[in-house]
Amino acid sequence: MRPKAILFDVDGTLAETEELHRQAFNRTFREFGLDWDWDPALYRDLLAVAGGKERLLHYIAAYDPPDAARAEASLAELHAAKTRTYADLITAGEARLRPGVARLMLEAHAAGIPVAIATTTSPENVEALLATAGRDVAHTVAVIAAGDMVPNKKPAPDVYHYALERLGCAAADCVAIEDSAAGAEAALAAGLPTVITRSAFTEPGPAERVLCVLSDLGEPDAPFVRLAGDREGEGMVTLDLLRRWLAD
Repeated sequence: MRPKAILFDVDGTLAETEELHRQAFNRTFREFGLDWDWDPALYRDLLAVAGGKERLLHYIAAYDPPDAARAEASLAELHAAKTRTYADLITAGEARLRPGVARLMLEAHAAGIPVAIATTTSPENVEALLATAGRDVAHTVAVIAAGDMVPNKKPAPDVYHYALERLGCAAADCVAIEDSAAGAEAALAAGLPTVITRSAFTEPGPAERVLCVLSDLGEPDAPFVRLAGDREGEGMVTLDLLRRWLAD
């Protein structure tokens, strides 16, 4: 049986966007006159906290940076400005879908299998990325479930429960594609068989409970590399390969 739906995370899964988020935060800090700089090592640590606003609040509480009180008082404005800056970077073509993403989304759509987005980022960020991916790819997305639509962000399973409810599908009949341990924890807690494609900024976490940990979804001329997991299959993640993994 093929999956009834495929649910994709966004940042690090659809595209390697975390570096753009980091740049957008730093540009916004300068715009607001904040002497803050999130270097890659710090940002990797901050990614343990899901959601941009939550990440900012965690940074203020944990690191007590200069002008923390002023930043916290204008948190909503600060985060909104960062979201606009990130969208500008995406619109300028600074992100590309990861290998195999567009191919699998289009294959699913052609087979009548809905694609959903389940993410902690904002709907505006999702829409900006999908707009650059082209109309054919954007048209495959039947449901967008974003962080502020649910009470709790990943690793809580809320966003996946919301997406599954909108899809009208049972979790066990679907597949989630994630890149991080927190994302996988959310998908697994919702009952979803999960594939991890490791990204530049995140660790995939333990592989025992997921279907497979891969370098990416693979393309005809650039097969994926299996990083963990004992499921059979090579080359590209296709509907047929997902069917075989679900059957196992």
